[in-house]
Amino acid sequence: MTAALAASSADDPLAYRPVALVDLLDRVLAAGVVISGDITLSIADVDLVRISLRALVASVGALAPPEDLG
Repeated sequence: MTAALAASSADDPLAYRPVALVDLLDRVLAAGVVISGDITLSIADVDLVRISLRALVASVGALAPPEDLG
């Protein structure tokens, strides 16, 4: 199983504890995350191509407004 490291709730901010990849993915999809970046292709300090990338990763339930049940 692959595990990532996340900060623990201990007093030491540098202390880390293993977190399962499934738990990490669940947290990301519940709240959502925006990934952005820029790529520039240049030759001899002349910018030829610039690409801006932005992606929103979230579950549909996190993005949809809550339904009225009443």
